[in-house]
Amino acid sequence: MENYKTLKVFINVFLGMAVIYLAVLSLNAIKIRDYIGVSEEQRHSIFVSGEGEVTGVPDIIKVQLGYRVEKRTVSEAQSDNTDKMNSVIKKLKDDFKIDAKDIKTVNYSISPQYNWDDGRQTLRGYQVSQNVDLKVRDLEQINGILDMAGELGLNQVGGLSFEIDNPEELEAEAREKAIKAAKEKAKALAKVAGVKLGRIISFSENSNQPSPLYRANYATMDMNEGKSGGAPTIEVGSNQITIIATVEYEIL
Repeated sequence: MENYKTLKVFINVFLGMAVIYLAVLSLNAIKIRDYIGVSEEQRHSIFVSGEGEVTGVPDIIKVQLGYRVEKRTVSEAQSDNTDKMNSVIKKLKDDFKIDAKDIKTVNYSISPQYNWDDGRQTLRGYQVSQNVDLKVRDLEQINGILDMAGELGLNQVGGLSFEIDNPEELEAEAREKAIKAAKEKAKALAKVAGVKLGRIISFSENSNQPSPLYRANYATMDMNEGKSGGAPTIEVGSNQITIIATVEYEIL
Protein backbone atom coordinates (compact mmCIF):
# COMPACT_ATOMS: atom_id res chain seq x y z
CA MET A 1 0.00 0.00 0.00
CA GLU A 2 2.84 2.31 0.85
CA ASN A 3 4.51 1.58 -2.48
CA TYR A 4 1.29 2.37 -4.28
CA LYS A 5 1.08 5.80 -2.62
CA THR A 6 4.68 6.51 -3.52
CA LEU A 7 4.06 5.54 -7.14
CA LYS A 8 0.95 7.70 -7.26
CA VAL A 9 2.88 10.75 -5.97
CA PHE A 10 5.62 10.09 -8.51
CA ILE A 11 3.08 9.87 -11.35
CA ASN A 12 1.38 13.11 -10.25
CA VAL A 13 4.73 14.93 -10.10
CA PHE A 14 5.68 13.59 -13.51
CA LEU A 15 2.37 14.66 -15.03
CA GLY A 16 2.67 18.09 -13.44
CA MET A 17 6.14 18.57 -14.89
CA ALA A 18 4.91 17.40 -18.28
CA VAL A 19 2.09 19.95 -18.22
CA ILE A 20 4.54 22.72 -17.31
CA TYR A 21 6.91 21.63 -20.08
CA LEU A 22 4.13 21.65 -22.67
CA ALA A 23 2.97 25.06 -21.47
CA VAL A 24 6.49 26.45 -21.87
CA LEU A 25 6.72 25.01 -25.36
CA SER A 26 3.39 26.61 -26.25
CA LEU A 27 4.49 29.99 -24.94
CA ASN A 28 7.75 29.80 -26.85
CA ALA A 29 5.86 28.91 -30.01
CA ILE A 30 3.63 31.96 -29.53
CA LYS A 31 6.64 34.17 -28.98
CA ILE A 32 8.33 32.83 -32.09
CA ARG A 33 5.13 33.40 -34.01
CA ASP A 34 4.91 36.99 -32.84
CA TYR A 35 8.58 37.78 -33.20
CA ILE A 36 9.31 40.08 -36.13
CA GLY A 37 12.17 39.20 -38.43
CA VAL A 38 12.79 35.51 -37.67
CA SER A 39 13.98 33.55 -40.66
CA GLU A 40 11.17 30.99 -40.57
CA GLU A 41 8.53 33.72 -40.67
CA GLN A 42 10.27 35.46 -43.53
CA ARG A 43 9.88 32.33 -45.63
CA HIS A 44 6.12 33.00 -45.50
CA SER A 45 6.06 36.74 -46.06
CA ILE A 46 6.28 39.27 -48.84
CA PHE A 47 8.06 42.62 -49.02
CA VAL A 48 6.53 45.51 -50.96
CA SER A 49 7.46 49.17 -51.26
CA GLY A 50 5.47 52.25 -52.07
CA GLU A 51 6.36 55.87 -52.71
CA GLY A 52 4.55 58.95 -51.49
CA GLU A 53 5.42 62.44 -52.64
CA VAL A 54 4.15 65.87 -51.64
CA THR A 55 5.25 69.34 -52.66
CA GLY A 56 5.75 72.21 -50.23
CA VAL A 57 6.89 75.80 -50.49
CA PRO A 58 10.03 76.58 -48.42
CA ASP A 59 9.42 79.02 -45.58
CA ILE A 60 13.03 79.62 -44.50
CA ILE A 61 16.32 80.26 -46.25
CA LYS A 62 19.65 79.25 -44.76
CA VAL A 63 22.92 80.87 -45.78
CA GLN A 64 26.45 81.04 -44.40
CA LEU A 65 28.27 84.37 -44.20
CA GLY A 66 31.95 84.67 -43.37
CA TYR A 67 35.11 86.72 -43.59
CA ARG A 68 38.72 85.62 -43.92
CA VAL A 69 41.59 88.05 -43.52
CA GLU A 70 45.37 87.82 -43.34
CA LYS A 71 47.56 90.28 -41.43
CA ARG A 72 51.13 90.44 -40.21
CA THR A 73 50.20 89.74 -36.58
CA VAL A 74 47.46 87.75 -34.87
CA SER A 75 46.09 90.80 -33.10
CA GLU A 76 45.79 92.77 -36.36
CA ALA A 77 44.00 89.89 -38.10
CA GLN A 78 41.67 89.33 -35.13
CA SER A 79 40.83 93.02 -34.87
CA ASP A 80 40.00 93.30 -38.57
CA ASN A 81 37.93 90.11 -38.59
CA THR A 82 36.07 90.96 -35.37
CA ASP A 83 35.17 94.47 -36.56
CA LYS A 84 33.90 93.12 -39.88
CA MET A 85 31.80 90.29 -38.46
CA ASN A 86 30.44 92.41 -35.60
CA SER A 87 29.28 94.94 -38.19
CA VAL A 88 27.57 92.19 -40.16
CA ILE A 89 25.78 90.77 -37.13
CA LYS A 90 24.69 94.23 -36.00
CA LYS A 91 23.17 94.97 -39.41
CA LEU A 92 21.43 91.61 -39.48
CA LYS A 93 19.80 92.33 -36.13
CA ASP A 94 19.10 96.07 -36.58
CA ASP A 95 18.33 96.42 -40.29
CA PHE A 96 16.88 92.99 -41.09
CA LYS A 97 15.42 92.18 -37.64
CA ILE A 98 17.03 88.75 -37.57
CA ASP A 99 16.56 87.12 -34.17
CA ALA A 100 19.73 86.21 -32.26
CA LYS A 101 18.63 82.54 -32.12
CA ASP A 102 18.82 82.43 -35.93
CA ILE A 103 22.47 83.57 -36.04
CA LYS A 104 25.00 80.92 -35.09
CA THR A 105 28.80 81.10 -35.19
CA VAL A 106 30.01 77.85 -36.75
CA ASN A 107 33.69 78.58 -37.31
CA TYR A 108 36.43 80.72 -35.84
CA SER A 109 40.01 79.85 -36.71
CA ILE A 110 43.48 81.34 -36.54
CA SER A 111 46.27 79.86 -38.64
CA PRO A 112 49.83 80.95 -39.46
CA GLN A 113 50.68 81.57 -43.11
CA TYR A 114 54.12 80.83 -44.60
CA ASN A 115 56.14 81.62 -47.69
CA TRP A 116 58.63 79.20 -49.18
CA ASP A 117 61.85 80.78 -50.48
CA ASP A 118 64.68 78.57 -51.72
CA GLY A 119 63.34 75.67 -49.70
CA ARG A 120 63.06 77.73 -46.53
CA GLN A 121 59.80 78.38 -44.68
CA THR A 122 59.22 81.96 -43.65
CA LEU A 123 56.30 83.21 -41.57
CA ARG A 124 54.50 85.96 -43.47
CA GLY A 125 51.49 86.49 -41.17
CA TYR A 126 48.32 85.06 -39.68
CA GLN A 127 44.93 84.28 -41.15
CA VAL A 128 41.72 84.63 -39.14
CA SER A 129 38.47 83.20 -40.45
CA GLN A 130 34.97 83.42 -38.99
CA ASN A 131 31.64 82.11 -40.31
CA VAL A 132 28.05 82.32 -39.13
CA ASP A 133 25.04 80.26 -40.17
CA LEU A 134 22.00 82.42 -40.77
CA LYS A 135 18.34 81.42 -40.87
CA VAL A 136 16.17 83.91 -42.76
CA ARG A 137 12.44 83.67 -42.07
CA ASP A 138 11.35 86.63 -44.18
CA LEU A 139 12.22 85.27 -47.61
CA GLU A 140 12.05 88.66 -49.29
CA GLN A 141 15.08 89.78 -47.28
CA ILE A 142 17.58 87.38 -48.81
CA ASN A 143 18.49 89.59 -51.77
CA GLY A 144 19.16 92.52 -49.46
CA ILE A 145 21.25 90.35 -47.13
CA LEU A 146 23.41 89.08 -49.99
CA ASP A 147 23.86 92.62 -51.26
CA MET A 148 24.84 93.75 -47.75
CA ALA A 149 27.41 90.94 -47.58
CA GLY A 150 29.04 92.26 -50.72
CA GLU A 151 28.99 95.88 -49.59
CA LEU A 152 30.67 95.02 -46.29
CA GLY A 153 33.37 93.03 -48.06
CA LEU A 154 32.55 89.51 -46.88
CA ASN A 155 34.58 87.03 -48.90
CA GLN A 156 32.94 83.79 -47.78
CA VAL A 157 29.28 83.54 -48.78
CA GLY A 158 27.59 80.27 -49.68
CA GLY A 159 25.60 77.22 -48.67
CA LEU A 160 22.32 78.93 -49.45
CA SER A 161 19.43 76.49 -49.20
CA PHE A 162 15.64 76.68 -49.22
CA GLU A 163 13.97 74.59 -46.53
CA ILE A 164 10.67 73.89 -44.81
CA ASP A 165 11.16 74.71 -41.14
CA ASN A 166 8.59 72.22 -39.80
CA PRO A 167 8.07 69.49 -42.41
CA GLU A 168 6.37 66.97 -40.10
CA GLU A 169 2.85 67.54 -41.48
CA LEU A 170 4.01 67.12 -45.07
CA GLU A 171 6.05 64.05 -44.11
CA ALA A 172 2.96 62.49 -42.53
CA GLU A 173 0.99 63.10 -45.74
CA ALA A 174 3.77 61.58 -47.86
CA ARG A 175 4.01 58.60 -45.49
CA GLU A 176 0.27 57.95 -45.77
CA LYS A 177 0.52 57.96 -49.56
CA ALA A 178 3.53 55.62 -49.48
CA ILE A 179 1.81 53.08 -47.22
CA LYS A 180 -1.32 53.18 -49.34
CA ALA A 181 0.74 52.55 -52.48
CA ALA A 182 2.54 49.65 -50.80
CA LYS A 183 -0.76 48.14 -49.65
CA GLU A 184 -2.24 48.29 -53.16
CA LYS A 185 0.88 46.66 -54.59
CA ALA A 186 0.75 43.89 -51.97
CA LYS A 187 -2.89 43.16 -52.78
CA ALA A 188 -2.10 42.92 -56.49
CA LEU A 189 0.84 40.57 -55.92
CA ALA A 190 -1.16 38.37 -53.56
CA LYS A 191 -3.95 38.08 -56.13
CA VAL A 192 -1.53 37.02 -58.86
CA ALA A 193 0.20 34.54 -56.55
CA GLY A 194 -3.08 33.13 -55.25
CA VAL A 195 -2.34 33.77 -51.58
CA LYS A 196 -3.92 35.84 -48.84
CA LEU A 197 -2.28 38.67 -46.94
CA GLY A 198 -2.05 38.52 -43.17
CA ARG A 199 -0.79 41.05 -40.68
CA ILE A 200 2.03 43.53 -41.23
CA ILE A 201 5.21 42.00 -39.83
CA SER A 202 7.61 44.91 -40.27
CA PHE A 203 7.76 48.44 -41.64
CA SER A 204 10.56 50.81 -42.58
CA GLU A 205 10.87 54.05 -44.48
CA ASN A 206 13.37 56.30 -46.21
CA SER A 207 12.84 59.99 -46.82
CA ASN A 208 14.27 62.38 -49.35
CA GLN A 209 14.03 66.15 -49.02
CA PRO A 210 16.38 67.77 -51.55
CA SER A 211 17.05 71.48 -51.08
CA PRO A 212 18.16 73.66 -54.00
CA LEU A 213 21.56 75.20 -53.33
CA TYR A 214 23.07 78.49 -54.40
CA ARG A 215 26.66 79.50 -53.82
CA ALA A 216 28.33 82.87 -54.15
CA ASN A 217 31.87 84.08 -53.60
CA TYR A 218 32.82 87.71 -53.25
CA ALA A 219 36.54 87.02 -52.83
CA THR A 220 37.40 88.85 -56.06
CA MET A 221 35.50 92.00 -55.06
CA ASP A 222 37.48 95.19 -54.48
CA MET A 223 37.01 95.42 -50.72
CA ASN A 224 38.85 98.72 -50.54
CA GLU A 225 36.03 100.36 -52.44
CA GLY A 226 33.40 98.47 -50.44
CA LYS A 227 31.30 97.72 -53.50
CA SER A 228 29.73 94.53 -54.68
CA GLY A 229 28.57 93.50 -58.10
CA GLY A 230 24.98 93.43 -56.88
CA ALA A 231 23.14 90.49 -55.35
CA PRO A 232 21.44 88.04 -57.73
CA THR A 233 17.69 87.55 -57.67
CA ILE A 234 16.92 84.45 -55.64
CA GLU A 235 13.83 82.41 -56.48
CA VAL A 236 12.53 80.13 -53.73
CA GLY A 237 10.63 77.63 -55.88
CA SER A 238 9.27 74.50 -54.18
CA ASN A 239 10.58 71.43 -52.37
CA GLN A 240 9.46 67.84 -52.84
CA ILE A 241 9.24 65.55 -49.84
CA THR A 242 9.41 61.88 -50.78
CA ILE A 243 8.81 58.94 -48.45
CA ILE A 244 9.54 55.38 -49.59
CA ALA A 245 7.82 52.85 -47.33
CA THR A 246 8.83 49.18 -47.25
CA VAL A 247 6.21 46.89 -45.71
CA GLU A 248 6.47 43.17 -44.95
CA TYR A 249 3.18 41.26 -45.02
CA GLU A 250 2.56 37.79 -43.66
CA ILE A 251 1.31 35.32 -46.25
CA LEU A 252 -1.52 33.06 -45.07
